[in-house]
Amino acid sequence: MSAPGSSAGAIPVTPSLLRGWPLPSAGEDKYSRGAVTVIGGARATPGAVLLAGIAALRAGTGRLTLAVAESVAAQLAVSFPEAGVIGLPETRDGSVRGSGLDPIYADLESADAVLIGPGLDDADRTEELLRTLLKRDADGGSTGAGSGTGGATIVLDAFALGCLPRLTEDLQPWHGRLILTPNPREAGILLGREMDRPESAVREIARQYQAVVSCQGFIARPPDGQAPDDPGLWEITTGYGGLGTSGSGDVLAGAIAGLRARGASDAQAACWGTHLHAAAADRLASRLGPLGFLARELTDELPALMLELAT
Repeated sequence: MSAPGSSAGAIPVTPSLLRGWPLPSAGEDKYSRGAVTVIGGARATPGAVLLAGIAALRAGTGRLTLAVAESVAAQLAVSFPEAGVIGLPETRDGSVRGSGLDPIYADLESADAVLIGPGLDDADRTEELLRTLLKRDADGGSTGAGSGTGGATIVLDAFALGCLPRLTEDLQPWHGRLILTPNPREAGILLGREMDRPESAVREIARQYQAVVSCQGFIARPPDGQAPDDPGLWEITTGYGGLGTSGSGDVLAGAIAGLRARGASDAQAACWGTHLHAAAADRLASRLGPLGFLARELTDELPALMLELAT
């Protein structure tokens, strides 16, 4: 993969680049396209998980499980028949608890990508949830608890990102298999300071958390013996309007998780997913105008965009 660098020293993500970096084939059936589990969906915000799940399926993943607050699980299952839905213990206010996760462990162990964050609305409970999963992975089944997330790539978004600075000493089980999708505010939390230049910020976050990071049109992977001509940094070259709308980030995170489950590498899934998300916005903006389209409409554009890049 080679392309002239941008002014930020990044590799531009163009259709030509992506055609030379093709996604895995569709396979023979849904089992050959991987599985995504999404954990989120408090009582007040189940739509975030819905958007992320639709994006994962539109990106081509074969199987999908949604783990949400138990009070909205039945409604979500009826409105989204393509997904398996599991109810999780919740607080009196409808936030997903960080304990009592036994119902999802079997799904986590068989998932290829686990997306955590869409629709979670309690920072303390979210931190507890992440600590529970990290401890299970760190134990590695030595206590009979199973193998945790089974080596799946972990995609973190929304409230799950805000917890990371307090978990840095515990993240080792997820090093090298994390994808982070912060917005500028969340990037500032990860950095411990306001984000200035996005290209340098994503590099720093990638290094600090040993993760692939997609933020503000830049994607970075952690430094790992890269060749001198490979900066480990990419820049999206499309997407100029309309993405700043409610639910847009859930679609991005879901698309990346879906592509990763299909067998793309972490960096490839982030570059492809971020490009598709931005290109979908451009398509909608050209038809409807740069403002006013809905995040759910982004998902409908993904299959056609992938087809065009495959031909």
